[in-house]
Amino acid sequence: MTAARALLLVSDHMAGSLHVLTVPDGIEAGRLTGRHLSEHAGFLALPGGRAACVDDRRGELLVLDPFGDELVETAIPVAVPAEHLACDPSGRWVAVTTGLGENGEPWSDLLTVADLTTGEAVRVRTRVGEPGVTVLGHGDPLVVLRHREPGTLAVHRFADLLAASHGCPAVTPHARFPLPDDGHGDAQDPYCAHVFAATGGGVHRMRRDGDTLVPERTIPWDSPARGWYLRLDPRRRALWSTLRGGPADPLRWPEWTNQAWRHDLGTNRTTLTELGPGLVFRLALTRHHTAFTRIHPDGDELILLDAADTAHHVPLPAMDGAPRRGGTPWEGVQRRAVAASPGSDWVAVTRGGHGEVHVFDAPTGSEAARLKLDTPLDHGGHAMLRTRTDGAEGDPVGR
Repeated sequence: MTAARALLLVSDHMAGSLHVLTVPDGIEAGRLTGRHLSEHAGFLALPGGRAACVDDRRGELLVLDPFGDELVETAIPVAVPAEHLACDPSGRWVAVTTGLGENGEPWSDLLTVADLTTGEAVRVRTRVGEPGVTVLGHGDPLVVLRHREPGTLAVHRFADLLAASHGCPAVTPHARFPLPDDGHGDAQDPYCAHVFAATGGGVHRMRRDGDTLVPERTIPWDSPARGWYLRLDPRRRALWSTLRGGPADPLRWPEWTNQAWRHDLGTNRTTLTELGPGLVFRLALTRHHTAFTRIHPDGDELILLDAADTAHHVPLPAMDGAPRRGGTPWEGVQRRAVAASPGSDWVAVTRGGHGEVHVFDAPTGSEAARLKLDTPLDHGGHAMLRTRTDGAEGDPVGR
């Protein structure tokens, strides 16, 4: 395969399969079966077009090389259910936190850290919850855990965790910093070793200084709404989120408001773009566009924001079993996943329950292909689009 070739990884975590397809023609380039990947931890981009993810049933961190001769490059035992996944900017040092899984409340306090070069992995006990995680480089990395209730950023030296004894010992943070209790969303800017945590009051920003962090000015949302998702755009050194407003009652989700939030880290300028009502969450970054999906009883759509922050709306075919009025948008319903690569103009959108993936050309908004899988993609599945040299590893947090 050439370096310009785009490959789509589609996980059907309910059926237990992973499909690797060429884009846009949909030729199968690889497949894994009996693998139930953590949809919440998602895919982590690694150098060379590789990716990491967690098999929640087998309890393994998988390093995948879709452009190589063998799809699974490495499998390392980790604690599950996986909640969040991150690495240092070099792609060598990885941390995996644990969360709820199929349970009603947090119960696991296990954290796994791993060296992908040697395959060495260690499990330690931190704090029960649903912690977010970033691994700050360069040099000796720091593991920064974002806890809720009480809200805290807990800083650990990676080397200390990797040197912990057997038996999953409890570990104490090297440093702690207070956060609001409603944190949700994490990002890192490798360029200047900043870590970011999204809360209701804005995006808290801290800079690495030796073995600790230095708090800096909180970035406001500039809106009565807030973001529950945060990611770095490595192309333009910007933070992205989707701001959700409107009624708190999830049964009234069709009334939720949504805004695309972009904060330029070089100029400290924030841009808001209206996306429309309904359910909008994760986003994906192409070469020149940012892609969102919006689910609503009156019709779903793909929204493409160009470099001028102009929104282009593309209708999507309806899903059987989609969220409806009077129910929540999460429980027992179909959803969509969206994937793109900063090295291409393709955007892939799944159609949960139908086993379909729609491939769009971002500059024109036209559907280039409709790929049919032999698994249903219940709950929407999860997807990642890569080229070998797209630079997506510039965002070292699982998505």
